Amino acid sequence: MRVIKLPYHLSYIDLKIAEENLQNVLISKKQEEKTKEEQRLIIENALDNPINSVSLEHLAKEKKNILIVTSDHTRPMPSSITLPILLKRIRGSNSNCKIRIVIATGTHRITSKKEMLQMFGKEIVKKEEIIVHDAYKEENIVSYGTLSNGLNLKLNKVISQSDLVIAEGFIEPHFFAGYSGGRKSIFPGLASIDTIKANHCANHISDFKAKNAVLENNPIHLEASEAAKKARLAFILNVALNHKKQIVKAFAGDMNLAFLTGCAYVKKQTSVQASLADIVIVTNGGYPLDQNIYQAVKGLDNAVNCCRKDAVIIMIAACKDGHGGEAFYQIFKKSSSLKATAKKINNTERDKTVNDQWQAQILIRVLLKHQVIMVSDVKAKQIINDMFMQWAPDINTALEMAYQIKGRESKVVVIPDGVSVILT
Repeated sequence: MRVIKLPYHLSYIDLKIAEENLQNVLISKKQEEKTKEEQRLIIENALDNPINSVSLEHLAKEKKNILIVTSDHTRPMPSSITLPILLKRIRGSNSNCKIRIVIATGTHRITSKKEMLQMFGKEIVKKEEIIVHDAYKEENIVSYGTLSNGLNLKLNKVISQSDLVIAEGFIEPHFFAGYSGGRKSIFPGLASIDTIKANHCANHISDFKAKNAVLENNPIHLEASEAAKKARLAFILNVALNHKKQIVKAFAGDMNLAFLTGCAYVKKQTSVQASLADIVIVTNGGYPLDQNIYQAVKGLDNAVNCCRKDAVIIMIAACKDGHGGEAFYQIFKKSSSLKATAKKINNTERDKTVNDQWQAQILIRVLLKHQVIMVSDVKAKQIINDMFMQWAPDINTALEMAYQIKGRESKVVVIPDGVSVILT
């Protein structure tokens, strides 16, 4: 019997599986645990050696209004380490400037004060001006012109009020944007809901280039990059994290080249050979990405790469925040047939895209091919059932349910962190 520890919320749960059933455990290259001081040194070194850019201090000189874009509560960005360093360097170069921090929420709910304290620490929350982007508040949105394909680019007006825009974030594989980080801080991070919906339209999501670890000709990435350029994103600090959400590498400098350098590193560190099985067990990497079903779609979509025909996927995600999006949930709640709903979404024109349609489109794509069992908080049970999936109270019960569907001799692949590996 093998015991495998799998991330769940803020801790781990134990999967017990017979050796004869276990086909493979797919993990990326392990990186050593880092101390806080080591992580700070990694950041300082990256900022001392910016990629294709002058230093942050040089950029900040004589600027009056500086904007730092950061991640929201759904991302494990270690801002309590990075932000103090950024703020110190900026003020060391320009003590008279006004600095504002804006949280790039995209379409997610507003980040709470409690979450800010967890993300940034008391000192920053108390002393700094922090703005939380709200994609639905039109009074805070202005037009930044049109993209080359005609998309009306609407972003938070705080960008236009700043004469230097920098962004911090982290890079990991992203299931339809290729990679997180870089340009995504601006778009969708600070975009209006209408602009986000147009970018996440059915045609883009169904494009075969809109997938994990693909940037070339990816329509979602291309629009986001053009949007960030229009927003005058001048400097980024992006990090790569290990399994403990600790900084192992940092990339600072030019919006494009620093980001691409980071993507190349992440690809090398996280690429794993896929292994096909009848049962695939996957997690969303624990907190914060397993807060809700909406985020769990990322791990589910990646797990498909290891699925044989009609395979069962077991997703381990606490989902203490429920579905993660009312519109997302209602698409399933109102659906009498996944096939009919998929057809309706796929036929939706770009300017008719509805909220969270993209996430539903991808989840339905998974569910039309595979049964999904979710190991989650009991409060999410009814929601999971309403969304055409099965609920299980623990991992070993879920595995027994999968054996009953696929047979006692079924082979099992385990992906301990479904959002941090690129399955090739």
